[in-house]
Amino acid sequence: MHVLPYWRLSGYYFFYFAFIGAFSPYFGLYLQSFGPYVWGSLADRAARRVPIVRLAAAASLIGFAAFFFASNFVALLVAMALMAFFWSAALPLVETITFDHLRDEPASYSRIRVWGSVGFIAAVMGTGALLDVLPLATLLWVCVAMLVGIVAYALAMPEAPVHCAAGEPVPVAEVLRQPHVQALLAACFAMSAAHGALYIFYSIHLAENGYGNTLIGSLWSLKMLAKIVVFMFMSRLMRRFSLRTILLASFAAAVLRFLMIGWGVESLAVIFIAQLLHGLTFGAHHAASIAAINRWFPGRCQARGQALYSSLSFGAGGLLGGLFSGWSWDALGAAVTYSVSAAFSLVGLILIWGWVRETGNDTAAR
Repeated sequence: MHVLPYWRLSGYYFFYFAFIGAFSPYFGLYLQSFGPYVWGSLADRAARRVPIVRLAAAASLIGFAAFFFASNFVALLVAMALMAFFWSAALPLVETITFDHLRDEPASYSRIRVWGSVGFIAAVMGTGALLDVLPLATLLWVCVAMLVGIVAYALAMPEAPVHCAAGEPVPVAEVLRQPHVQALLAACFAMSAAHGALYIFYSIHLAENGYGNTLIGSLWSLKMLAKIVVFMFMSRLMRRFSLRTILLASFAAAVLRFLMIGWGVESLAVIFIAQLLHGLTFGAHHAASIAAINRWFPGRCQARGQALYSSLSFGAGGLLGGLFSGWSWDALGAAVTYSVSAAFSLVGLILIWGWVRETGNDTAAR
């Protein structure tokens, strides 16, 4: 009987997203490079993922250590690029390993992934409180502690057997030619682009409309709590509803959410509800998307499938959304910017509706 390494997988997610919680809000920069697909391809060909996860964790720690010695912009840029290349390798591989361990109960993924959100909240709150009483340079040591945690759990993480589909191996190019795969990846790209203005300008938007810092922080925490609650109940939702239904609900919620943020900011009740919808627009959407990727990229294609999902959505989609919102915020205003976010979400909704259909309790090509 296969024993699920629950805490070893959960612990990795905790420290991985705790590092993001400490690093991202306070450095203001997070790079998504071409690294995920390079490493995913290597892992698929070698059929061994954990050694690469361990290498990426150790190399990220070494790369980050360069920040202690960097004294100019070029040195900082080189250190960031080195760390980002290895850092970006790990999560898609861990997602694949997790689903291989969960092959008999994939709906339980969210019970493990929820610890990433817990780690993020703990790191954001803890690091902020720490920097209130200690020098800013302490942030470097906080990030090192998180990276050490990542290395420790990477070393403890057991390899999961690669489960190949019956018959001949399916080339990645053949999988990518399937319309429902293209539709999902494009929809995920659109969803991340839609969130660009949220992640960059949400606090500014609230402050400009009279919200205080404490209330703004509470609304950010509410968003994370909504995601945690959805993750906790996601296994039940995935047993009751098809992935297509969950994805349609997520994109429909995103359309509504961004219109509410853009045009209803004067009402605290409207903003409160909009933040609760983050549980659908990120939590449910992410869990359903990677479950679909895991099903559609069989056997030794899985790591590359997860890497493509990460690169196209959080990487390329997030970049487009950030760049567009950076221009439109001053040129068109907040309401129009968030309306474009709603339009991105609507495009994703149309893609899922038109090219992904239900087969029993699953999703498949139309």
